[in-house]
Amino acid sequence: MKFTQIKETCIYSRDLTSAREFYHDLLGLPIIGEQTGRHIFFRAGSSVLLCFNPDDSRLKQSPPAHFSEGKYHFAFEVNAEEYEEHKTEIQKRGITIIETVVWRNGQESFYFDDPIGNVVEIVPEGIWD
Repeated sequence: MKFTQIKETCIYSRDLTSAREFYHDLLGLPIIGEQTGRHIFFRAGSSVLLCFNPDDSRLKQSPPAHFSEGKYHFAFEVNAEEYEEHKTEIQKRGITIIETVVWRNGQESFYFDDPIGNVVEIVPEGIWD
């Protein structure tokens, strides 16, 4: 098998309003699907960030039930030349950067918390090359 990418990343929150306010209103991700109290889906480039209410998704018959608790981590990739602009913009929007890491290849990434308890990272293109 030869996969081309991870198309969807799924996070869980009982507070979908906070997810909407953060990912759509603050970060600007377009909403591509929403059912009040059940889920909200965001477009992130060619990928999709799914946010399910675990109380609803644990009861699903189809697609299969899924749910989780805890602190997730995922990363958004940005154009390497625009990385510093994104870092500045995150701070301008009142989001606290909790850590910056310089990796072995010399590239940097930074982390921040979302309001529903996840650790989000911004990475420049090429970080895994």
